[in-house]
Amino acid sequence: MTGDQYLITISGFRNKLFRVAKRLLISKEEAEDAVQEVLLKLWKQRHNIQTYRNVEAYAVTMTKNYCLDRLKSKQAQNLKLIHSNYKDSSVALQRIIEAKDSVEWIEKLMSELPKQQQLIVHLRDIEHYEFSEIAKILQMNETAVRVNLSRARKTLRQQLTHTHDYGIKKN
Repeated sequence: MTGDQYLITISGFRNKLFRVAKRLLISKEEAEDAVQEVLLKLWKQRHNIQTYRNVEAYAVTMTKNYCLDRLKSKQAQNLKLIHSNYKDSSVALQRIIEAKDSVEWIEKLMSELPKQQQLIVHLRDIEHYEFSEIAKILQMNETAVRVNLSRARKTLRQQLTHTHDYGIKKN
């Protein structure tokens, strides 16, 4: 595997490694450092990487183990003290702000959908209408309602995932 092929392979799951590390280490900076270390180890093993069936699973396992080792190390004692300070009301406030931000993003993304899809998503997911009722209201075939809802949800999911990619660009 050439260096370029290897980079393309790992770039597809770099975000996943970051999310695993962030979940375990809490600190964004520590998570970034952990991912950097794991990617460095993977780079050093790039010539043997073909021996692994699932490189992504191997990388996630490496990330998890690295993070757990960091938390167990003496160096991590400082992290535990710092992170214990975060378990106050500011965490709850941060979650409220993040939830509000997500709602605002969804509203913005919804406004970019075609009007018919906006209406279908609203009627189904917010108003909880049945497909048959939506079809009658919009004078559409029930199957067309399902297809439009599926397309709208897929578009929203893709755009929201792109928005929440932690600033890491995919190649």
